Amino acid sequence: MFQIKPKHFQRILVGVDDAPDARAAFSYAVDKAKRDGSELGIVSVSETNHTNVYQILDKDYVHSTAEDLRKRINQYVQAAIDYGVPAKKITAIVDEGERPAERICNHVIPEFRPDLLIIGSIGKWGNRKAVGSQAAYMTRHAGTSVFVIRTVEEEDSDK
Repeated sequence: MFQIKPKHFQRILVGVDDAPDARAAFSYAVDKAKRDGSELGIVSVSETNHTNVYQILDKDYVHSTAEDLRKRINQYVQAAIDYGVPAKKITAIVDEGERPAERICNHVIPEFRPDLLIIGSIGKWGNRKAVGSQAAYMTRHAGTSVFVIRTVEEEDSDK
C-alpha cells in the first residue's frame, strides 16, 4: 500500500471573467486557497483585439473599460474575503492583451509564480471531450500544475 498525501499549494492563480466556467473555477480556487492557507492571485485580462478603431481613439472608452475590469476584480476579491481568505493573501491582477491565455502564461505566471493555475472551460453539448482553446493553450504552456473546471454550455431554452 501507499500513503495518501494531499497536495497543498502555496500560490494559486485563478483566471476570471463573467463566464459560468470562470465563476466555477473561482469558487474552487477560493475554497482550495482557504483550506490550504494559500496565497490567491485573481487575474482577468482585458482583450484589446475586441476594440474597434473608434473606441481606440476615444481615451475615455479605454479608461472606462480598464476601470470596469478593476471594479469587477475587486468584487471577486471581496467575495474571496467574505468566504474566509485573508485579504493580505489575495492579489488582484488586471492585464491587457490580444490573447488572454498567452498573456497569463507569458506575463502573469512568471510574475506571480503560482504552483497551481485554476481555469474554466465550457464544453459544448455535442462534444464533452473537447477543451476550449484558451484552456488547452494554458495546460500546455503554463509551466505549472493546471486544474481545469469544466462546465457544460446550457442548451437554448427554445429547444
